Amino acid sequence: MAERLAAEARKAALRELLSGWTDTPGREAIARTFVFRDFNEAFGFMTRAALAAEKSDHHPEWRNVYKTVEVVLTTHDAGGVTALDVELAKAMNAIARQFGVA
Repeated sequence: MAERLAAEARKAALRELLSGWTDTPGREAIARTFVFRDFNEAFGFMTRAALAAEKSDHHPEWRNVYKTVEVVLTTHDAGGVTALDVELAKAMNAIARQFGVA
């Protein structure tokens, strides 16, 4: 099982991620909202992110409305944010950049 990051390690990870990831108020989680040009791009992002999530056997909480994808990452088994969440966030950032979303 992945080990939960201490508060300072989570803050350091957020600084490293930059691109809009924030702590989720009231939860041991990180979140980001991605906004694409249209539904097709949002769905393309989700499809690619789903493949990355499946490969790492670590899955996001997410919600899609038209061109917006809201993502929350936490490791439920660990009770908070772990390295798995940080790595998936990095992968999602890279995928979003392919669609021109910084």
